[in-house]
Amino acid sequence: MTDVFGLSHKDSGSGDDANPVQPVRHEQVVFCSDERSGLYAIIAIYSTALGPGLGGTRFYPYESEQAALADVLNLSRAMAYKNALAGLDHGGAKAVIIGDPATDKSEALLRAYGRFVQSLGGRYYTACDVGTYSEDMDVVARECSYVTGRTQAHGGAGDSSILTAFGVFQGMRAAADHVYGASSLSGRRVGVEGVGKVGHRLVDHLVEDGAEVVICDVDERAVERVRQRHPAVEVVPDAATLAASDIDVYAPCALGGALDDETVPRLTARIVCGGANNQLAHPGVEKQLAERGILYAPDYVVNSGGVIQVADEIEGFDMDRARARAARIFDTTLKIFRSAEEEGVPPAVAADRLAERRMSEIGRLRGIWLRR
Repeated sequence: MTDVFGLSHKDSGSGDDANPVQPVRHEQVVFCSDERSGLYAIIAIYSTALGPGLGGTRFYPYESEQAALADVLNLSRAMAYKNALAGLDHGGAKAVIIGDPATDKSEALLRAYGRFVQSLGGRYYTACDVGTYSEDMDVVARECSYVTGRTQAHGGAGDSSILTAFGVFQGMRAAADHVYGASSLSGRRVGVEGVGKVGHRLVDHLVEDGAEVVICDVDERAVERVRQRHPAVEVVPDAATLAASDIDVYAPCALGGALDDETVPRLTARIVCGGANNQLAHPGVEKQLAERGILYAPDYVVNSGGVIQVADEIEGFDMDRARARAARIFDTTLKIFRSAEEEGVPPAVAADRLAERRMSEIGRLRGIWLRR
């Protein structure tokens, strides 16, 4: 089914022609434009059932407004499910700024963006994402109270990729435990696609755990940074080569859509577990993985360490507390694998059901009136 934007939304429940299923729609989508600074942004709030929406701001040179809209709608929905399974009291939201951060980013643009976020009155908390950094959030915060992911100098947690990578590693340990009966990656061959913010930190964890690591990235500087730290890491030329390599675990850590109709048949890995958002190119890919006996760790489950980190910052950041919460990704991922087996569904479906259950059960408490 499609909404007014002509984009597909996930159906919930079941229905027939007599009782058609209603699409799950976003609560609010805001288009933000400031011509003088060059700002053109879209903020999408998928759900506030669990609390104010929380999700990063992506600064990216989209080829069209429609492409940007499609991305922000998908990302904001994923944030709702991610925050629910992370046990946070936050709904799902996301924002995109259309442009090249290398040339278009400016103080005026970021401050204009901050004023638009402020205008939502706390329905949306923003943070870093692709193309934005903690230093950018400090600038946004000069105009806005609803900002997290700030620098340590301004009382923030700093780089959220620290716990994102840690969480992905915990999810990978859970997948190894489920497939191989041991939670260590020692002796396993792991292919990491994308060694940027999250990927290079994931490589650190894997090497420390004794894994053999193969990497690829379109940015040669990112590859060289990893090779300087870990000379034994193997490099392959591109993502297609990596996916077809003789590996035990495939970790997509670049942009979304890595798992598509061309990639899945080439995979030799028994596990897919990575840090990228929206790894499944379209509905049905999770079934293809299951049919090939490949265990898929849902991306929004295992990469939730970053949002756990920035959410903790809102109440006064404590790294030990945030790290302990991120460590629970191991248990959550195992729970999803077990539920998937019991229910006879792919892990992605089991994860969706668990997230939807929490949003429904906790969200209904809003019906219990409290005096403010």
